Amino acid sequence: MLKVGITGQSGFMGSHLFNLLGLKPDIERIPFADDYFNDPVKLNDFVASCDVIVHLAAMNRHQDPEVIYNTNIELVQKLISALRTAKSKAHIIFSSSIQEELDNPYGKSKKEGRKMLEMWASESGGKITSLIIPNVFGPFGKPFHNSFIATFCHLLTHGGAPEVHVDSEVKLIYIGELVEQFYRVISGAVDAQVFNVPFTSQHKVSEILKLLLSYRDLYFEKGVIPPLGSPFEVNLFNTYRSFIDPEDFYPVKLVQHTDNRGSFVETVRLGTGGQVSFSTTKPGITRGNHFHTRKIERFAVIRGKAKIEFRQIGTGKVHEFLLNGEEPSYVDMPVWFTHNITNIGEDELYTIFWINEWFDPNDPDTYFENV
Repeated sequence: MLKVGITGQSGFMGSHLFNLLGLKPDIERIPFADDYFNDPVKLNDFVASCDVIVHLAAMNRHQDPEVIYNTNIELVQKLISALRTAKSKAHIIFSSSIQEELDNPYGKSKKEGRKMLEMWASESGGKITSLIIPNVFGPFGKPFHNSFIATFCHLLTHGGAPEVHVDSEVKLIYIGELVEQFYRVISGAVDAQVFNVPFTSQHKVSEILKLLLSYRDLYFEKGVIPPLGSPFEVNLFNTYRSFIDPEDFYPVKLVQHTDNRGSFVETVRLGTGGQVSFSTTKPGITRGNHFHTRKIERFAVIRGKAKIEFRQIGTGKVHEFLLNGEEPSYVDMPVWFTHNITNIGEDELYTIFWINEWFDPNDPDTYFENV
């Protein structure tokens, strides 16, 4: 079992990687605290305990650019000093950046830090893999710090108004995808001194903002699950949701419609057009007796006993199905088949309905005719 420690464990990338490694049976995590860099004994003990050290601790924002450079170089120097003291031959995985090639203090500190660790590895017999990482986004990023996506998400969930200052094309990787790449290096699936982590999507800033605005309008304000047509959109939506304050947002009240038949509640609306509803039906009561010409509809009985009947319009043959919530089951309604559902039990009937369209009173596609 590999013993793995992460400097910067409490940061954005560090916390996601630490959590992922906790799911891997071949990894033992060695805890790290930020104050270890100010305590040589604790840092030495940490280094001596690790087979693999992922060095993520770094500064990337400060009013004084020289502070960024000096801080990051100093962190690498302290790590190398501890490695030498412990006579460690650990595998060092260094988090670098595509900014290495840019003429800024952060990029310079990453490039020089990588070279310093490569020299240590050459002298000590240790090993280093440097990951050149594209722009990263994901849940729990720090707004105004980790990425523009984190900033946009924070503003859109807290009443702000994001602005696009430079509408550049950005190469991105989702944090979940990135930490899996780290695990591949840790486990030996990737064996290289420098590993250019591939970006997984590329989008203009304005395109991303447009998607996030749709998430605010559909999900945050109306409770509709937005269309999610790609893994990137799923990841972006999950990132957006992570910035919602749960105590301010939940629980979301649903509208319950009640009459002498029972109750009916619409529970989910999908941006693709579908919706999910839930109903209770009293014993002996029949719902339905209508047909659709285009809608796709499913009835699922989860509690109680039901009889579902349907008949093709213009014919006399009635199809009958008995469903029991003790063995939950469903029946899909064909188009041009009038259909109904009856509670034939002694207790309330619980049914879940799914249909591929939202109900539109101006175009209901619902025509009443007894089965």
